Amino acid sequence: MAFTLRQLQYFIAVAEQGSVTRAAQNLSISQSSVTEAIKELEGDLGVELFERHPRGLSITHNGHQFLRHATKILATVSDARNAFSETQENTGGTLNIGVTSLVAGYVLSDLLARYRRACPGVEVSAIEDNGSYLEHLLIGGELDVAVMVISNLRDRMALQAEILETSPYRLWLPMGHPLVSADIISIADIAREPLIMLTVDEIEENTGKLLSALGARPHVAFRTRSVEAVRSLVATGAGVALLPDLVYRPWSLEGDRIESRDVSGALPVVQVGMVWRKGSSLPQSARDFVGIAEALRSGRGR
Repeated sequence: MAFTLRQLQYFIAVAEQGSVTRAAQNLSISQSSVTEAIKELEGDLGVELFERHPRGLSITHNGHQFLRHATKILATVSDARNAFSETQENTGGTLNIGVTSLVAGYVLSDLLARYRRACPGVEVSAIEDNGSYLEHLLIGGELDVAVMVISNLRDRMALQAEILETSPYRLWLPMGHPLVSADIISIADIAREPLIMLTVDEIEENTGKLLSALGARPHVAFRTRSVEAVRSLVATGAGVALLPDLVYRPWSLEGDRIESRDVSGALPVVQVGMVWRKGSSLPQSARDFVGIAEALRSGRGR
């Protein structure tokens, strides 16, 4: 039997939440419905999408691969539905967007492509900068909307935010590293390893706070603003990295394998969302952009 869109929605929800219970709560359905859908999906595909353990579920390598396909399938379905929406009637206007570095290549590109297809007559202008400066531009009316990391949004009194994606932190390791085969990985295990630190948005701050709160002083082997540099350094054994799953890809540019593993304990999450000025009258172009982003989020099963 071929898998259904509903099974894909349930699978994505479990993958993102890391828990059948939380996924069922978000979807407002029973846990048994989610569990049964995942079992049927695995049976249809002939692979295990999740590893079952006492702490819950962790997505397998096959699950990671299928997650990208499932997300694309639901997004394409959403596009098909939006093809007949009112956004197609848009004939012109301008849209000024801000984006933070971490988000630019992992969230905005797909969202912007969908927006351009839906609103081909709108002139889009985008600027990449740090979160605090984008907040300044939004409050000053120089930007209509920003797509950015909102976990540490500073001026919540003046700005409206809506979550698009929530991404947990995971540990990146090179092939053959002893921790790859460990049943449980703790923060103490990470503290003993040379760390490759990504220094965009609040990633470095979050990682430092996490380790220092547990009394661990990380040995930072390399600091970089490039995610691709992190991948290459981890893959070649220069160190490990603790990063949100949002930016994980299993291969470096050189074709070396990178493993990703859960870490025990309460790790922070990165929230990516849309931000605009509270009380502002958004132009139609910006309202259309927000609507397309909301449709994309819904298509992913949130």
